[in-house]
Amino acid sequence: MKRADVIGDIVFRPTLRESDLTLERKVILEEIGMVEDTPDDLVFELHNEALWGAHPYGYSILGTRSSVNALGIPDLRALHARAYHPGQLVVGAAGNVEHERLVDVLSETGWLDVPARDGTPLVSPTPRIEPPSIRHLTREGAQTHIVAGTRAVAHGDPRRFPLSLLSMLLGGGMSSRLFQRVREELGLAYSVYTYQSFHADSGMHGVYVATAPESAGDALDAIRDELRSVVEHGLPAEEVAMGRQQLKGQVTLSLESVSSRMYRAASVELYGEPYRTLDQLLALIDDISVDDVAAIAKEFFNPEQLTVVSLGPKGAE
Repeated sequence: MKRADVIGDIVFRPTLRESDLTLERKVILEEIGMVEDTPDDLVFELHNEALWGAHPYGYSILGTRSSVNALGIPDLRALHARAYHPGQLVVGAAGNVEHERLVDVLSETGWLDVPARDGTPLVSPTPRIEPPSIRHLTREGAQTHIVAGTRAVAHGDPRRFPLSLLSMLLGGGMSSRLFQRVREELGLAYSVYTYQSFHADSGMHGVYVATAPESAGDALDAIRDELRSVVEHGLPAEEVAMGRQQLKGQVTLSLESVSSRMYRAASVELYGEPYRTLDQLLALIDDISVDDVAAIAKEFFNPEQLTVVSLGPKGAE
């Protein structure tokens, strides 16, 4: 009860003092500096900017030095008034919790009494992927870091599951195609993996690799060749079957964490999707066919569609 009361005060009635902003501004500027000093983080931010252009998906989550320095208390209060009220919030809970008791606690501590506020809805413009491009930022270092990615489906799109399966088989671990080809067979990199991110209205996926500067071009060529092979030939049935089992294992293991269950419950509400039990999720994965994977490969994994950003002494052109 007391914790809900304290958290409610923090969420709905923050003091927002100038002295606190001054202190936190220094912390965020230090975080920006840490990203700038970490090339395997920075290259993803550069790629987001190249892929999404002026859309907010392309912005750094930390902001820029100029935007952080320009923020004032009126800006924070305006955002708080728009965003921090029950009409904009989702409360997620997992573990030893009873729904009705949770609602009672929130009611008793004033969470449900906060009035809704009018204001501009917190929505962003429709995302638009920029045309494929190759960009390089020269920087001293022992490696060249490369991100090659493009658009994907939205979070609610049922094709999210075959896309995740294909991405996992391509670069989801030591047995994946890219790991075996780029690292084990060619010795071009220590780290190579795929990634994906699903938003409410769009998504993205791609490949990251860190390699010696003189090997950057060869590493990118090997990645493109592997993607091209999947686009042209798809995957054999036995590999897709193995991928289904691996993906089901990952989903099952992820739900052993109480915090993961909490975030999943909240995201279902945020994305406006139906809640699915574990058995229902596993059934969706079981339904992924060889043809589903082949169709996803042809639509989203063509290497000619990739936006490529490299950071290091030598580019990947």
